[in-house]
Amino acid sequence: MASTIDFAHKAVEMIDVVKKFGAFVANDRISLTVHKGEVHALLGENGAGKTTLMNCLYGLYRPTEGQIRINGRRVAIADPNVAIGQGIGMVHQHFMLVPRFTVTQNIVLGREPTRIGGLLDPATAVKKVVAISKQYGLHVDPHARIEDLSVGSQQRVEILKALYRGAEILILDEPTAVLTPREIKELITIIRNLTAEGKTIIIITHKLREIKQVADYCTIIHRGKFIDTVKVAEVTEQDLASKMVGREVAFAVPKKPCHRKEQILSLQNLVVKDNRGIAAVNGLDLELHKGEILGIAGVDGNGQSELVEALMGLRQAAAGRIFFRGREITNAAPQTIINQHGICAIPEDRQKRGLVLEFDVAENLILETYPKAPFSHRGVLNHDAIYHFADQCIRDYDVRPQNPRLAAKALSGGNQQKVIIAREVSNDPDILVASQPTRGLDVGAIEYVHQALVQQRDRGKAVLLISFELDEIINVSDRIAVIFKGRIVGTLDAAEADENRIGLLMAGAREETLDEA
Repeated sequence: MASTIDFAHKAVEMIDVVKKFGAFVANDRISLTVHKGEVHALLGENGAGKTTLMNCLYGLYRPTEGQIRINGRRVAIADPNVAIGQGIGMVHQHFMLVPRFTVTQNIVLGREPTRIGGLLDPATAVKKVVAISKQYGLHVDPHARIEDLSVGSQQRVEILKALYRGAEILILDEPTAVLTPREIKELITIIRNLTAEGKTIIIITHKLREIKQVADYCTIIHRGKFIDTVKVAEVTEQDLASKMVGREVAFAVPKKPCHRKEQILSLQNLVVKDNRGIAAVNGLDLELHKGEILGIAGVDGNGQSELVEALMGLRQAAAGRIFFRGREITNAAPQTIINQHGICAIPEDRQKRGLVLEFDVAENLILETYPKAPFSHRGVLNHDAIYHFADQCIRDYDVRPQNPRLAAKALSGGNQQKVIIAREVSNDPDILVASQPTRGLDVGAIEYVHQALVQQRDRGKAVLLISFELDEIINVSDRIAVIFKGRIVGTLDAAEADENRIGLLMAGAREETLDEA
């Protein structure tokens, strides 16, 4: 990778950049230099100011102070059109695509090829998309609708959209936050192909392993301030984590041995259909006990989402039964499941299922409990109690900025996740269903979430952990159930779990076959 870098050519220079929102200083005199052909990681905790800094580079924000140089020339980037004209493209964490449009329509939107007379030329548009996708190895179906594509394919469309507009400098904001492990590997290959073509890549991230895999240099910021720029090959993941968080970080979760108690949840021959009417959960059996963390390991798309939705009453079970403390709750209403049975969930999609983005942080924290004391009395909200509770949650979960009246949409993805986790854990559920609970979180926040899950377990509660991160499943769980094509194909004790064995089960091997081998 390093051989593609042109150290004589500074593609991006951000010098003493300050960005303020009122009295809040999001970026405090941060400087960044990125050379042509380089993969440069921008590392920091949730809310450290990474995305804000890149939004200044892309023209979504104007810096309060400081200067920006592109290819050695000072520029004033007033808006994204100016940035695009300077050869800068940005792929946002939450994609900016029109779901009902085709791949081609999204890529050429606003820059459509036309015939004489100004008429659109769809055939030429398709040819251009096919040509650019072949050039960069970003394989997409130009006629497919965005709503029918996987997240990884949608991301490729976003990258192609930027390249179509002539991007030489590409900003990727948390590019692996919603990808499966296989899609992450594909993205790393794409990044290497782009730098081989002379492109310059800036990755906003807090995933240390991926920084080590793909980045040449890394700039670390902490609470809006520049900390250091390091050559990635010369530092360890622990070095990066310590610089990012400002303290030593424990990668392994310290926990006492599990003391499993009575069964609290039982799923028997459960069948749940997806939106197409196909059985995504197909005859699944599962038992969860108090005082344990049961991890569900599996490749994305094997029924995990439908399983959680059926548990929480958000999707009807087509067959089978769900029992809570021996009482059937199959297809109970969500409100009944939360308030009467004490089952709460951290949803995998924080923006669609976890938050009301227009509501402020305090309002989101009491979405499930607002009818209860002390938050309301005889139907009248007690705002003092609501904001006092929000202040406490913000402190306990280190939500940034520390402003309970800020709209949830104004928070970074990681801080949105912290709000959801604070709400669900504060509800003191008997069962906590945690679906991708650390998606988009930095190592410091991940450490905190894992400790919170273990504390729930140690208090005699039950935790069902669904994660695509195999390291997380092995590290946090007491037992591991592997899901494949909507069924549990094997259950293992986490203390004796073998990553290779779990991987084979995730690929469809049967547990009894492995034992025979």
